[in-house]
Amino acid sequence: MTPIRALAALAALLLCAPAAAAPAQPPAVLPLPPDWYPESVAVGPDGAFYVGSWRQGAVARIRPGDARPEVLVPPGSNGLANGQGVLVDAKAGLLWVCSGSMGFTTVPVTPSALKAYDLATGAPRGSWPMPDRGYCNDLAQDGRGTLYVTDSLHPRLLRLPPGGKTLEIWKEDPALGGGDASQVLGGTAYFLNGIAVTADGLYVSAVAAQPWILHVGIGPDGAAGAVTRIPAPRLLKNVDAIRADGPGRLVLFESNAFGQDGPYGGAVTLARIADGRIAELQTVVGGLNDASSGAVADGRVWFIESKYGLLTAHACDDAAVPRGVPFDLQSRELPR
Repeated sequence: MTPIRALAALAALLLCAPAAAAPAQPPAVLPLPPDWYPESVAVGPDGAFYVGSWRQGAVARIRPGDARPEVLVPPGSNGLANGQGVLVDAKAGLLWVCSGSMGFTTVPVTPSALKAYDLATGAPRGSWPMPDRGYCNDLAQDGRGTLYVTDSLHPRLLRLPPGGKTLEIWKEDPALGGGDASQVLGGTAYFLNGIAVTADGLYVSAVAAQPWILHVGIGPDGAAGAVTRIPAPRLLKNVDAIRADGPGRLVLFESNAFGQDGPYGGAVTLARIADGRIAELQTVVGGLNDASSGAVADGRVWFIESKYGLLTAHACDDAAVPRGVPFDLQSRELPR
């Protein structure tokens, strides 16, 4: 056989041979329970997703390979009301959840608090009330295991050290929400929203739409540093959650909560930070209905659409809230 004929025969064999199996990837869309109205998403080191429900006061889990979600934390367990920020603490075997007190729920409204549940079983493991009738919105954890909590009703950050008995005020400063940094709703001022821990400190967002996010340093002794505004090249439409994606990269979940661009003005945005400012904003996906949170895993961003307008439009008539509304957890590849 000539070399040319040999190559042709080899090519024919390769065409007939079965293709090598590609690494298994999770579906690009994962279903959530109906009427879930999700608010926050976290992912564990095993690839399981945890999605809190603002309406049901519960947390769903989707394990790798599962076709359907399971309700890990039942509605109202341990006094959970509005399920806000969710965080996986795999080292301690805990699932941390901020419980809000805004109403619009199918469970009793309780004072806002930080809740803990067993990561494996969902059983209650503790509750830490917010001091001064604060509002537990979102949370993050540093390498020491210390939890940091944003307070939406005060311009301050709280923390809970490992084994802590009470939430303590870590940083209270007008720069965290005074004056033009607050959002007034029904006569009440709202301050802080999302939070993320990175190698250079904390990044925090305001409840109001702003052309900046905030940075707070963490000293070697764990003390809070100065509050700095990190300017953005445009108005950020209510950054509801922040996730770190490597040095100088943050994923911002712009919920568009107050409808600046209509009900589908939400977006997931990649922010590149350099020289103390947001040097570039890149839209990963737009046209979303309240993109309030998400998680970064394996080069992809997973996000939710909370559809809160369906609740707030019927604030005085819960019976008029649509039933059977579908929700899901979607994903896109993050640009590199």
